[in-house]
Amino acid sequence: MNFLPDFSHIYVESQSIDSDIAKQSFKRFPKAKIIEIEDYKKIFNKNGQDFQIQKLSTKLILAKKQPPFIYPATDIIQDSGFSNFYYCTPILNCIYNCEYCFLQGMYSSANIVVFTNTVEVKDAVKKQILERKYPDEPLLLSLSYNTDILALENILPLTKQWIDFANNTDDLFMEIRTKSGLTSSFNKLKPSKKILFAWTLSPNNIIQKYEHKTPLLERRIMSIQKIVDSGWPVRLSFDPILIYPNWKEDYKQMFERIKETISGDKIFDITIGVFRMSDDFYNRIKKTKPDSDLFYNNYDNSNNVKTVTKDQKAMVRDFALSQLDGYCNGDKINFWD
Repeated sequence: MNFLPDFSHIYVESQSIDSDIAKQSFKRFPKAKIIEIEDYKKIFNKNGQDFQIQKLSTKLILAKKQPPFIYPATDIIQDSGFSNFYYCTPILNCIYNCEYCFLQGMYSSANIVVFTNTVEVKDAVKKQILERKYPDEPLLLSLSYNTDILALENILPLTKQWIDFANNTDDLFMEIRTKSGLTSSFNKLKPSKKILFAWTLSPNNIIQKYEHKTPLLERRIMSIQKIVDSGWPVRLSFDPILIYPNWKEDYKQMFERIKETISGDKIFDITIGVFRMSDDFYNRIKKTKPDSDLFYNNYDNSNNVKTVTKDQKAMVRDFALSQLDGYCNGDKINFWD
């Protein structure tokens, strides 16, 4: 079966066709077929789509975001001690295809949606800052909860625009989650203490088996080292740590490589988590991924969240803490519970 290359088609809402992001997209993909549409949801949410088939030939959808523009974070996301924790969705879906990712249960389509009305979204962030529940603390905004915005930077340079916004907005601290190896875009940017890059790290066996299309561990480590040495705050995220035969040996090698390459004194903090997913998303994915062993384990069900048992969670915590002992201040290590 032959598939067209990614972004061979660009669907664009009529109200977004003259936006800067649309113009950038047309220029970036001059051979793409441009299809003007009325409402992106008629394309993105239509029935009968196959998420995994679409991953073989992803299309780009440009649309105007409708309110709400910003959301309070859920319990599944680690807040790492921030009381005012929110996320926004400048992009829906990810160019990567990790088997444990909840997006394939949240959306029926694997196509990428980029919202073009970024000014409205940023205005909503400013409004939420003024209305935050804990005024003595900044607002932490997770920018890439529903995507990997940095991985798209060579397609649409949105990350730099958001960094500029954060630098010019009081009481805002922004987290950018990624598995990307793209750091060249920031060579000319002055490091900012208001931006927290959160890199997810996994052993290569996990990357090759479950984190499809993502960079291998060494490339991520090199990217982190470069960013950290430049002065940017970086969070190391070992999340999820997966349990399988010989998992400890794989993760031990990963931890050793990180400790010998990246200075623990320069790390902002570390988050550790285990496999977890809402019941709803889990059941939807299981129906469409009969070949993934991740969805045939004996998980506990806690508050409508599928996750590992308490004993397994404690085992992961103890193992990770033993591997990180002496690497950085223990107060910097946060475990999802």
